[in-house]
Amino acid sequence: MLILGIDTSGKTASCALCTENAVLAQNTFVTKLTHSQVIMPMCKKMLSDAGKNLSDVEGFAAISGPGSYTGLRIGIAAVKGLCFGLDKKCAGVSSLMSLAYNFKGISPLDGIICPVMHARQELVYNALFKADKGNIIREREDSITPVNLLADELSSRTQNIILTGDYAETLYDMLKDKCSHITLASPPLRAPLASSLCYAAMDMGFSSPDDLNAEYLQITKAEKDLNEAKQPQKQ
Repeated sequence: MLILGIDTSGKTASCALCTENAVLAQNTFVTKLTHSQVIMPMCKKMLSDAGKNLSDVEGFAAISGPGSYTGLRIGIAAVKGLCFGLDKKCAGVSSLMSLAYNFKGISPLDGIICPVMHARQELVYNALFKADKGNIIREREDSITPVNLLADELSSRTQNIILTGDYAETLYDMLKDKCSHITLASPPLRAPLASSLCYAAMDMGFSSPDDLNAEYLQITKAEKDLNEAKQPQKQ
């Protein structure tokens, strides 16, 4: 099965073309341009370099959240548009699960994988996964948590914990002097990779693009402004 994955959930833009047995192509880079400017040209070049056409793709995958509000919408809109136009199916994958899938197939992997991404101020997105015989199994659902509470939870655990994601290094620096059971993943394993998104999607399965929606975990600024506008004014 040929899968095209698009990850625009953060500062890194990534797209990949994968089969069950190989990563045929992958483009990943950090850019100051908006993802809407770069992601489709990236995909077009990647397909050309791999000698494939859009019609060859059997399924599409996008990050459904959490992450940047605008970034998520760009990736989801691109995938939904391609699927509707080509009559294909797609999958939405958690950004935290995709990060955990960076470790798929690494065996033996001794410990719990904790993807952690900066949300805003002192809040972080996080989840817990374990690797079992090369498979990635979710242990805890995605959540948004004050970083000090997550640090307390991880420091109280006894299993080895591997930190990944854009906030991993910051959290590791907070814990490294008192927690020998916590390690920091190498830089290549801390970055979002669309190939990991593709393999997570293959394990999850595909459905109609109607089912693909963003999962923010926190309200958008527009929703926040609307809620504040509904509050009674103080006299």
